[in-house]
Amino acid sequence: MVLFPSLLEGLARTRSLKKMKNCQEDVARKTAEALEKEAKKNEMVLSSSSGIVMSDKSNNFSSVCSKRGQKGINQDCLFIWEEFGCQEDMIFCGIFDGHGQWGHHVSKRVKESMPASLLCNWQETLTLASLNLDFEMDMDRNLHRFDIWKQSFLKTYAAIDQELKHSSKMDSYRSGATASTIVKQGEHLIVANVGDSRAVLASISEDGSLVPLQLTVDFKPNIPQEAERITRSNGRVFCLHDEPGTYRVWMPNGKTPGLAISRAFGDYCVKDFGLISVPAVSQRHITSRDQFVILATDGVWDVISNEEAVQIVSSTPDRKKAAKKLVGCATLAWKSKKRGIAMDDISAICLFFHASSSQHANLMNL
Repeated sequence: MVLFPSLLEGLARTRSLKKMKNCQEDVARKTAEALEKEAKKNEMVLSSSSGIVMSDKSNNFSSVCSKRGQKGINQDCLFIWEEFGCQEDMIFCGIFDGHGQWGHHVSKRVKESMPASLLCNWQETLTLASLNLDFEMDMDRNLHRFDIWKQSFLKTYAAIDQELKHSSKMDSYRSGATASTIVKQGEHLIVANVGDSRAVLASISEDGSLVPLQLTVDFKPNIPQEAERITRSNGRVFCLHDEPGTYRVWMPNGKTPGLAISRAFGDYCVKDFGLISVPAVSQRHITSRDQFVILATDGVWDVISNEEAVQIVSSTPDRKKAAKKLVGCATLAWKSKKRGIAMDDISAICLFFHASSSQHANLMNL
């Protein structure tokens, strides 16, 4: 076989560009990881089970709390990065809920991989948008602010799911994790979600009352479009006789795994039968009426309504204790509403958008 010079040059150029791209991605990833490490030193990152995060350069204030349930190891994970990527007007928040034997490892891996990976993909997508000569003329390229974030989230979730699949350190064949993540950039809020953790916004209505607005979908298998995708992939969706109303995803033989969500990281035993890790990504412009957002795992939402959660958080005098108060109320609700059922892990993040009077006074004294 004879290869023409132009073809040889093309192949060489392709290999060179691929090598260069991989090199650039490695550099970008290391840079993002270095930024995260520096942020931890400056106490701009929180990934423990409880605490607060605040910055003297923004009005954001975050309160977090996580409580182990009665099923063994706490499989919930939390992560907050104030001044995300050294951007003063940005914050990243994520809450991750593992399930299955290796669930705590899966949720931890997702938590550890998500921030730096998202930052890399956002910077890369942003760079490509700025280099696009037709950017202002061709709106179909979806390269404005929200679409840049949406592409970044989609790429990040897909990459992390592949990392889990090929990891030799854990078995995610029958274990997985949900993820509910947000990025607040100035007055823009971008939300990405897989699974049944939930994001709820508290906003002041026309009559002055504080009302909840659910920003995410609880991805359950019986949602029509989710059930259609699963059955089209030869998966099955049904309830067990002793669990009426609890729909689960099953393999074609109907024996395993009985997963109560339709989107998740991991769980490769049903990835060929309709389960996906593609997040739903949405946005909201924050106004002066919007007060705070709650990110919480299903351990909260199984026993606390959106209205109750907003009321609990808003009525807590000390914002530092808001997440702890919500988790405490959910714990009590489990005891009264779910008697005889082992309590799930319960975790929450409360992100406040505006400085309280006491917080403002503290910042003025710094």
